[in-house]
Amino acid sequence: MLKLNIKNETSRLRSVILGTAVSNGGIPKVEDCYDPKSIEHVLAGTYPKEESMVAEMEAVAKVFKKYDVQVFRPDIIEDYNQIFSRDIAFVIDDIFIEANILPDREKEYKAIDKVISQIDPQKVVVLPEECHVEGGDVMPWNDYIFIGTYSGSDYADYITARTNTDAVIAIQELFPNKIVKSFELRKSNTDAKENALHLDCCFQPIGKDKAILHKNGFLIEREYEWLLNYFGKENVFEITKEEMYAMNSNVFSISEDVIISEKNFTRLNKWLKEKGFTVEEVSYSEIAKQEGLLRCSTLPLYRD
Repeated sequence: MLKLNIKNETSRLRSVILGTAVSNGGIPKVEDCYDPKSIEHVLAGTYPKEESMVAEMEAVAKVFKKYDVQVFRPDIIEDYNQIFSRDIAFVIDDIFIEANILPDREKEYKAIDKVISQIDPQKVVVLPEECHVEGGDVMPWNDYIFIGTYSGSDYADYITARTNTDAVIAIQELFPNKIVKSFELRKSNTDAKENALHLDCCFQPIGKDKAILHKNGFLIEREYEWLLNYFGKENVFEITKEEMYAMNSNVFSISEDVIISEKNFTRLNKWLKEKGFTVEEVSYSEIAKQEGLLRCSTLPLYRD
């Protein structure tokens, strides 16, 4: 049996599902894109090439190997995008929760069957149909579960709105002993700089008590301020709109001291090193063109 244990974002990682860029399916049509950034690159002729993305993901796999992390990969579906394993499921405590994602992406979940089949079936939860949720919006942080959501009456108009209020309530019911705190995110189908696709596109806790944060990603200022006060201004690295667009908050923690980051995040990486983190720098700028980065392409299963 595969053991699960995820209490937070930064404890020492032991096992993870890393997505794959193999047989990625080439350049999508604009109408098949799920986010404004991909659309931008399709139209500009700069959509990432498969071999570049495969190389980027292999570099991350190498870092995991260096730190002795067990890595699972999805089965390859021909001509299909399977990079963002975080979207399809997530673990809180020892419970594996299947995300109700965009219906077009159902296949991605089936491609990790060999992992799920090793988990105690009683620990695998499928949320009710009306609950929409993706793992990029869900962050366990010890006593808290932080969740990004969008509760506007125009929810259905946004292909970028991925987690609804029903899901927030369902997760609270699943974990009655935790404090579920939801944050309204800014959504745009057309402008990637005004769109927080997931909570991890504008916020992420790092280390023991620090965080990366982008104010404009939050629709309600006091919710952003709650996070600022919770972590403390001196512990928060505020990213600009350009940095959010480049996905600076979407790094990934192997432990409280070690963070995988994109090598072009110069300002962030300098700050992290000054704060005493070991920064494993990789190239991930091609994958970033699809509005996802390191946290999006990893699904942690076990942290100490």
